[in-house]
Amino acid sequence: MGTTARAIQALPDLLVSQIAAGEVVERPASAVKELLENALDAGATDIVLRLEAGGTSRICITDNGAGIADEQLILAVTRHATSKIASLDELESVGTLGFRGEALASIAAVSQMTVTSRTAAQSSAWQVCNAGGQWAQQPAAGNLGTTIDVRSLYFNTPARRKFLKTENTEHAHCSDVFTRVAMAFPGVGFQLFKDGKLVQHLQPGAWLQRVGQLLPSGVAETGRVIDLAAGDLRLFGLMGEPSESRGRADAQFLYVNGRFVRDKLLMHAVRAAYEDVLHRDRYPVYALFLSLPHRAVDVNVHPAKTEVRFRDSRGIYDFVRKSLTAQLSSSRAAPVETQRLSEPVAAWSVTGRPHDTGIGEFLAAFAPVAQREVQAPIPDLLGHQADASLHPPATSYSSPVSYSESPTGVSSAAAFPQITQVPAKTESGEYLGQAIVQLHGIYILAQRADGVVIVDMHAAHERILYEQLKSAWDGKAQVESQRLLVPLVVPVDPRLIEGVSEAAGLWAQMGFDLGVLSMNEVAVRAIPALLADHDLAGLLQSWLEDLAQFGVAHTFQSRRNEWLAGMACHRAVRANRKLSLPEMNALLRQMEQTERSDQCNHGRPTWRHFSMREMDAWFMRGQ
Repeated sequence: MGTTARAIQALPDLLVSQIAAGEVVERPASAVKELLENALDAGATDIVLRLEAGGTSRICITDNGAGIADEQLILAVTRHATSKIASLDELESVGTLGFRGEALASIAAVSQMTVTSRTAAQSSAWQVCNAGGQWAQQPAAGNLGTTIDVRSLYFNTPARRKFLKTENTEHAHCSDVFTRVAMAFPGVGFQLFKDGKLVQHLQPGAWLQRVGQLLPSGVAETGRVIDLAAGDLRLFGLMGEPSESRGRADAQFLYVNGRFVRDKLLMHAVRAAYEDVLHRDRYPVYALFLSLPHRAVDVNVHPAKTEVRFRDSRGIYDFVRKSLTAQLSSSRAAPVETQRLSEPVAAWSVTGRPHDTGIGEFLAAFAPVAQREVQAPIPDLLGHQADASLHPPATSYSSPVSYSESPTGVSSAAAFPQITQVPAKTESGEYLGQAIVQLHGIYILAQRADGVVIVDMHAAHERILYEQLKSAWDGKAQVESQRLLVPLVVPVDPRLIEGVSEAAGLWAQMGFDLGVLSMNEVAVRAIPALLADHDLAGLLQSWLEDLAQFGVAHTFQSRRNEWLAGMACHRAVRANRKLSLPEMNALLRQMEQTERSDQCNHGRPTWRHFSMREMDAWFMRGQ
C-alpha cells in the first residue's frame, strides 16, 4: 500500500500532550498515582481522594500541603515544568516521588481539570481551569493546600476510553494505587470516597498499624518483622509466614526509597528466599522497604516510575535474598528469640547513615547462611546412629544479623519499626512440649504448659532429613562430578556465552567442566553426578540466564533442592509406623533444633498449637 509523502513538521502542543498522556495516564489509576505523589511531595499530612464512576467521571484529590503560589499556577500545568529538579545532577539523585513535571499537563490534555491552591503566604486561594479549552485563572475559596479536580477523563480521546474496563474494575485499580501509596506513609492520614461514600479512612499512626490495616487480616500479628542493614543498604518490613501465602500475588508490596516498584530483580530475590518453605504455586505476603542512596538507583527508566535500575544489581539481589533467607530459616518451634514490633522511632528515607560493615562483609557472613557450632553425631529419632554421609552432626544456630540502631539524618515520610526481643520458648525449655500419644499412626499429640501441639510426624521428619542433607551437601568443597565419554555440545544464547568463562570457578564448584566452542556453543565435558538424567541443555540455559541477571546460578540450587527433598521424602518415617514415646520426643527435640521446621519440604505446615483458651472456648468453659 502506497503512502502519501508528507513534509516534516512540529506537532501541535495539544497533540504532544495527548501523546504523553498515553504513556503517563494509561487508566484512571495512573492519574490517581501521579496526583497522590504530588500531594506527598508537597508535604501533605492529610489527603482525601474522591472517585466517581471508577475515576472516569471524576478524580478529586485534596491535600493540606504547601500549596502552589498564584503566580505559578499556570506554569504548574505546563508540560515539563517542576520545582523538584533543575539539573542533571539533581535528576541522578532525585529524592521525590515525582520529578518530570508532565503529570498535570498530561492529565489536563485528556480531561477537564481544575486546580485550586493556597499557600501560607496568601490570604485566599486561586484557581485555574481548562474547561473552556484554554487555561483561565481566578480567585477562589479554599484552605491551605491544593485541590485537583479531574472530570470527564478521556472525553476528547474516545478511543482510549473504549479500552477501559467496568467502573468497578477501574475503581479497584484506583483503590490498589491508594493502598500502595498509603502503605509507605503511615504518618499521613488518607481518606477514600467512592461515589460520595467513605470507604476507607486511615488515621496517622504506627507503621505496623498501617500495615495491619492494608495487608490481609492477621498477617501483621503473625508475620516476621525485620530490620537489616549493610553499608548504605537497609531492608526492613514485614514478612508473612509461609502459612499465610495466597493463591494470587495480590498482597506483595515492595518499595525502594519509599516508592512502590514492580522490580523483577527484587521480586525474584524475595521469591527465592521463600522458595524452600512455600507450598507449590502459592505466593507469599509481604511489605518490604529497601532504602539506599538515591544515586545508587535510577528511577527514571519508565514513565510510570514502577521500574528501577540499580547500579549494583547483583549486590542488591544477594543482600535481599540472603537476608530474607536467613530470617525465614528460623522456626517457631525452635527455642530462639522472636522479633516483635514496638513503637516507630524513625523513617525509611535514610541519607548519610554510618555503618560498621560494608556489603562485602555482610554477604560473607551468610556463607553458610547461619553460623554453626558442630557437635558430635547423635542418634536419629528412631534411635539409630546417624550415617555421617547423609545425616550431618546436630547443629546449633545463631543469627549473623545484628539489629541496627535508630538512624540519624532521616526524613519524616514513613516510620519504621524498632525491634524488641521476646523469648519464644516455654518455661520448660521445650517449645513443642512432651509427647503423649500417636494418633492414627500419623500425628503426634504433645502437651505444653499452655495447651497442646499436634505434629505431622512424616512431614516433620521429612524437613529434618532435608535440612541435614542440605547441610551435608553445603559442607562439601566441590560437588561430585561425572566425566562424559563424549563431550556434549549445547547451544547457548550468544548474549550469555561470556558467563561460561567468567564463572569458570563457579561451574567447577558445581561439578561442571565447560568450555566455549563458539559464540553460541558450549562443550560440556563433566556434569554433577546427581543431574545425569536431566535435560542439561535447558538447565544450562536457565543457569546462564540467572547468572547474567542476578549473579547467582539460582536454578542450580533449586534443582538440587528438589532432588534432596525427594530423597528426604522417600526416607522419612511413613504413616502407620508405630513410634515409642522416646522416639516421638526425639522427633520433637530435633524439630526444635532444625531450621524451617514449621513447614515440610513442600511448604505444608508440620505442626499446630492449640492454647487452653481456644480449647476452653470450644467447650464454653467459664461462660
